[in-house]
Formats: sequence, C-alpha cells, structure tokens
Amino acid sequence: MPIGDVVNKYPQTIEVFMKHGLHCIGCAAAAFENIEQGANAHDIDLDKLIEDLNKAVKKKK
Repeated sequence: MPIGDVVNKYPQTIEVFMKHGLHCIGCAAAAFENIEQGANAHDIDLDKLIEDLNKAVKKKK
C-alpha cells in the first residue's frame, strides 16, 4: 500500500512517519512508494517504523 494511502486511511500515522524522519508524506513519491521502499530510501529501521505505525493505528481504534 502506498504511503499516501496509509496516511489517508490512518491520519494518526503522520506523526509516526515524521518522528522516524520520513517527511515525504505530501511528496509525489508517497503516491506510489510503499512503506518498505520509503524506509529503505531514507535509511530508516523498517521493523521499528512498522511497530510504531501499528501502535498508532491500534490506539486510534
């Protein structure tokens, strides 16, 4: 799922992406780049990012 779709469906994840240094929420790449691709492009720990994203999504429910 592209990062842009994640953010649209789960707006509470924006803060998590920003905290991890993935600031491309509004850039063109967010429309087609998935979380793994974004994390790799920005040298971000994918496992920690996914863990924090899952916490944010579950907390909101």
